[in-house]
Amino acid sequence: MRVLASEFLKVTTTRMWWLLAIIMFAYLAFIAGGLAALFGFTIANPDAAAATGASAPSLGDMPLAPLVYSFATSMGYVFAVIIGVLAVTGEFRHRTLTATFLATPQRTTVLGAKLLAQLPIGAGFGVIAFLASVGAGAAMLAVFGLDTMLDQSDTWAMIGRGILAMALWAAIGAALGSVVPNQVAAIVIVLAFTQFVEPLLRLATSFSDATAAIGKFLPGSASDSLVGASFYALATPGGAGEMLVWWQGGLVLLGIAVVLAVIGGATSWRRDVS
Repeated sequence: MRVLASEFLKVTTTRMWWLLAIIMFAYLAFIAGGLAALFGFTIANPDAAAATGASAPSLGDMPLAPLVYSFATSMGYVFAVIIGVLAVTGEFRHRTLTATFLATPQRTTVLGAKLLAQLPIGAGFGVIAFLASVGAGAAMLAVFGLDTMLDQSDTWAMIGRGILAMALWAAIGAALGSVVPNQVAAIVIVLAFTQFVEPLLRLATSFSDATAAIGKFLPGSASDSLVGASFYALATPGGAGEMLVWWQGGLVLLGIAVVLAVIGGATSWRRDVS
């Protein structure tokens, strides 16, 4: 417990977590609020929208409100991954890992504590992310007279699962940091994979049933399955029909964190650090 408390304090007593949280809040509020306003305008005023060349989006059976709120995870999860990565790679970069291992020679205990400490931190980022997406999104939906669905239990269940997803993403980030201890390299990998590689893979695997069965196990797809809503579903031919059950998505994310932690613990975590 002392090691766990120490790892938690290493993150919360620095500026990085709240700087990332502020940037994430502003980014998600802008995205969710802006798109809610755009979609709300085209749905509530189809004639006026048509005059400007816009048209009401085709959402199928998906309600608009959960899709807007899900930006908290579908776009904000990268911030949770980065805070997890920094929690581990920062110790390599600033050489504080030497003192950590001197205080706690059991390196497996240290790595496990880092992953566990990221769960509440990631959950905290999830709360902030949903405050941004739900606050801005619901406000814009209400302006155009659309249902915010905040009076429905399914919406709050989705938000709860989204917070869990953000917690797991932070743990994945910490596990990735143990595999790639170079801070710059780890962040580049996170940004490249989350912003370019995986979106392209999800789109590419959605064009046939055989590849779609594989694509739904990608990290971002599993996260969307856990949450239960995502705008990515609108951009793929398979849509939400190819998603895992929510608990299966959670197990995929947990499995990724465990596998990365095992690889990191067997490689860079065992090397000399001073």
